[in-house]
Formats: sequence, C-alpha cells, structure tokens
Amino acid sequence: QVQLVESGGGLVQAGASLRLSCAASGRSFSSYTMGWFRQAPGKEREFVGVIKWSGDSTYYADSVKGRFSISRDNAKNTVYLQMNNLKPEDTAVYYCAAAQRSWIPRTYAYWGQGTQVTVSS
Repeated sequence: QVQLVESGGGLVQAGASLRLSCAASGRSFSSYTMGWFRQAPGKEREFVGVIKWSGDSTYYADSVKGRFSISRDNAKNTVYLQMNNLKPEDTAVYYCAAAQRSWIPRTYAYWGQGTQVTVSS
C-alpha cells in the first residue's frame, strides 16, 4: 500500500515557476514508477509526465516538454514536478500516481488527492 500526498500548488502569474512535491508513505517507494497528471475544470484528466523507479528515465507530454521536469529522491520518498514558464492553460489540479515497476505504465495503482495550480494571465 502506498499513500501519496501532493503539495506546492498555488496561484502564480504567467511565466512564473512552481515546484510540486509528492510525498509517499509505505514501503518500496524506489520500486514505483511515478507519474504526474492534471485535470482542468470540465476536461478529462491528462498525462503530464512520468519518471522511472530508478530515476534514470523520464517521459513528458508534448504540451509540457521543455517547460516541466520530473525528478525524485528515493531517500526521501518524494517525487517532484518542476514547472517553469507557466501558462494559463496549465491551470488544473495536479495529481501524482504510482505504478509498481512498469515502464511506461498504462495504469496506476495509487493516486494522491491532488493540488491546485492556478496560472493567471
């Protein structure tokens, strides 16, 4: 069982940066591939990016490539989403999710509760 808690969301202006964190509790965090997703009002949840359990591979949606980056600290059981040059269309609730030793996962077994990111123009 893995519990995920996101933090770091907030209200920023376009062009600003934010770093989201996702803290995991439970055993074997280092064996989980961690994904980030987002859901804007009235829209379906969409994939943002993913990092392999080892931390040596990442993959991003085209909409965020070059602006967002994912990293992880397995010693701290935490995964990060660094978001730069934020745009109003990045406004959404951001979720982290965990999938055990899968690359690239099609499904995720565990999800956080989400953190709101709002980007004003």
